[in-house]
Amino acid sequence: MTRYSPRNSKPSKERMFELVRSPVITEKATLISEHNQVTFRVPLDANKFEIKAAVETLFKVKVTAVNTLRRMGKLKAFRNTLGRQKESKKAIVTLAKGQSIDVMTGI
Repeated sequence: MTRYSPRNSKPSKERMFELVRSPVITEKATLISEHNQVTFRVPLDANKFEIKAAVETLFKVKVTAVNTLRRMGKLKAFRNTLGRQKESKKAIVTLAKGQSIDVMTGI
């Protein structure tokens, strides 16, 4: 699968639905929503250009910035057995003034 960059065409419709996996609904995500920002879980191989194109197309809003953060999986012990948590990636999407996404409803 080819990766999207500003010079390439948009990602496919299937890739767009794969990129925006779910909204993150936490206390911190709710607080930043006052600043026109929405947080989504995204795949580890997603880049900012793909995420911006997917959010703009799926939700029909104007995106001004995309910040991503990657959480590495930690080693945890449970009853003398070592296990590893999964790695995850989140995208914090900043919307233009007057734009909003209602994350409590489906796409």
